[in-house]
Amino acid sequence: MSSFGIHAGQFIYEGQPVQIISGAIHYFRIMPAYWEDRLLKLKACGFNTVETYIPWNLHEPKEGVYSFEGISNVVEFIDIANKLGLFVIIRPSPYICAEWEFGGLPAWLLEDSNMRLRCLYRPFLDKVDAYYDVLLPKLRPLLCTNGGPIIAMQIENEYGSYGNDTLYLEYLKQGMIDRGIDVLLFTSDGGADHMLQGGSLFSEVLATVNFGSRPEGSFAKLAEYQPDKPMMCMEYWNGWFDHWGEEHHVRGYEGVADELNRMLQAGASVNFYMFHGGTNFGFYNGANYFHQYEPTVTSYDYDALLDESGEITDKYLAIQKVISRYIDLPSVTLPEPIQKRSYGTVRMTEQAKLFDQLDQLSEPVLRTCPETMEQLGQDYGFIFYKTKVSGPRPKSKIVLQDVHDRALIYLDDIYQGVIDRNNHDHSLEIQDHDIAVEIPEQGATLGVLVENQGRINYGWMLKDPKGITEGVRLERQFLYHWEIHTLPLDDLSNLAFEQIQECDTPVPTFYKGLFQVDEVADTFLKLEGWTKGVVFLNGFNLGRYWSKGPQKTLYVPAPLLHAGENELIIFELHHTLDPIVTFEKHAELG
Repeated sequence: MSSFGIHAGQFIYEGQPVQIISGAIHYFRIMPAYWEDRLLKLKACGFNTVETYIPWNLHEPKEGVYSFEGISNVVEFIDIANKLGLFVIIRPSPYICAEWEFGGLPAWLLEDSNMRLRCLYRPFLDKVDAYYDVLLPKLRPLLCTNGGPIIAMQIENEYGSYGNDTLYLEYLKQGMIDRGIDVLLFTSDGGADHMLQGGSLFSEVLATVNFGSRPEGSFAKLAEYQPDKPMMCMEYWNGWFDHWGEEHHVRGYEGVADELNRMLQAGASVNFYMFHGGTNFGFYNGANYFHQYEPTVTSYDYDALLDESGEITDKYLAIQKVISRYIDLPSVTLPEPIQKRSYGTVRMTEQAKLFDQLDQLSEPVLRTCPETMEQLGQDYGFIFYKTKVSGPRPKSKIVLQDVHDRALIYLDDIYQGVIDRNNHDHSLEIQDHDIAVEIPEQGATLGVLVENQGRINYGWMLKDPKGITEGVRLERQFLYHWEIHTLPLDDLSNLAFEQIQECDTPVPTFYKGLFQVDEVADTFLKLEGWTKGVVFLNGFNLGRYWSKGPQKTLYVPAPLLHAGENELIIFELHHTLDPIVTFEKHAELG
């Protein structure tokens, strides 16, 4: 049993003052086989603590169904950190942000259209309580008060950026205490008055601040509210993340090193966000909404101290040098470098067109109105709506009211174009970017394939149901009676592939190719000439690609490959002129 707390404005561990130098590593963005590699590198850099969020949606993917195995095995991750002599800070709050799908909240919460998130609303609290009844008993034996490495735990994340319901914060705090959590509890918020006022419980819980620069200003603001407790930056943003269509973010190490030096010199504690970013595998990338909807890319490289594949960067070396001025670096034998290989070109040899495979992927449901993914019990992926439209009708504008997030439109299976939530106009006037169709006398079938590109993870637009949220119109007239296929793409085993054939018009298609690997190693998949879609390697969803960039390669960790034959399936939404891909030794992120 050990004690960690606060005395005379300092953190105290076992009666001695301690300065926390922490780095964020998200176990859920890294293959478990690499957890120890990343944690060893953290310790070798001079860090004494690792911090991680716990995403609710990963651990309770369906209500009442829990997952704590494989990449979800947070207990094993903490055990490895403990074995290496690291402190652990855990952030298991219901909401985590983290550029993660829905900020870690499970999508099934939105099956209830009346749900109120992150406040003292009993239906939401009941779901949190059920989750905590399962999660917190797994963490309790790992607390420092029980001989484990966990020294502190967060009750909510950047809540002052969202709301001011301090009764809700009190409820979460008491719920942790009632379930045996007796370590230091904290909140983290931006260093602004309204954020600290809305997100903190100063008399009972340590408040910490998040920032990417000018530490003195944020610490001064925190001291106005909390003058008698340690200064800690819970998120020092030493890099940044990317949205599709933006430039890749890079931040030089000189300023980062200088700001760290100033924080340590002032006696403050710090958590680098991120020390190692990792990857948004599958459909777990989040999105932002400030002026428009902005989905996050698959890579979560973050321009951190370790790159996406875990390699040491110049920023790592610069930070290690700063830390060495304050402590003697631990004697750590670094693991052997992880091998990178270029496996060359792989040609896709088989295809399965989506519209021929709908019944293999899901049972259709009939609804009077289009319904959202959540209303139909679906969390991620795609959803396809189809209805018969009578004719004849003159050229008429198609209006989706509203679409979340990106819809491909088909008339009698012929591609008409894309409707995107950012630029879709509900008026009757036909603009250049609108889709308008003529319906022949015999009528036609209208199809709408909607991609969930990631639920919003931050801010006032957090409640973000996916699919068609209200209805579909031709001009003023709503269309009714829809056949709907949910397409989570979590099982592709029933797809019926055939030899690749030429196609004159874009059709969403699954492409399959096999390739041989003699020795498994990390590699990077480049999809030059492909447009937009998702990649599955040996049944594992690697994530999304999109020709608009900035990301041009998908990271492929060696544990996902087999010595011998491997299967690659690419779901391409639009078209590729030549269905080949290349496995390269280096990432291309911008």
